[in-house]
Amino acid sequence: MTYSNPRAYLAACAVAASAFLLASCTSGSGEGEAVSAPPSPSASSESRTATGSSEKKLTEQAKAALAAVHSGKMVEAGVERVNDGIHTEPTLSEGKTYRLNLVCFGSGSAQLTFVPASAGTETRVPCDQSVVQQRITMHKPVHIDVDGAKGSTGMIAWQIDAI
Repeated sequence: MTYSNPRAYLAACAVAASAFLLASCTSGSGEGEAVSAPPSPSASSESRTATGSSEKKLTEQAKAALAAVHSGKMVEAGVERVNDGIHTEPTLSEGKTYRLNLVCFGSGSAQLTFVPASAGTETRVPCDQSVVQQRITMHKPVHIDVDGAKGSTGMIAWQIDAI
């Protein structure tokens, strides 16, 4: 009988899915495409559907990127639009250490801040699909904010792991 580590299998699947999705996003040169006609009244509902499916795709990519770097026991996680930001007061145990993982898929950047500031380091989070990790040491309750820079778009995923 062969033993298979499910965590390694899930990480490999997440990496493979990310590579496939990234490759499918970059195909096509845009040359030879027809210029679109002026929008019709139904174009706004089509645009919302396209935006919704785009957000769903970015959300899945961001979740897969975080799954690939997951370590420890997951405490809290979520995905938000960059322009909505992340504003959370997680329930963390005093005296313990945690790792906050953030990844942004889209364009622009976001700014991570902590209250109190001693809980973690203020950090810029680029929307370039790279994972930003931040250590959090709990001594008292903490408020975490991630605010998108003006004009930034996309989805930002976050996860807090106990380490």
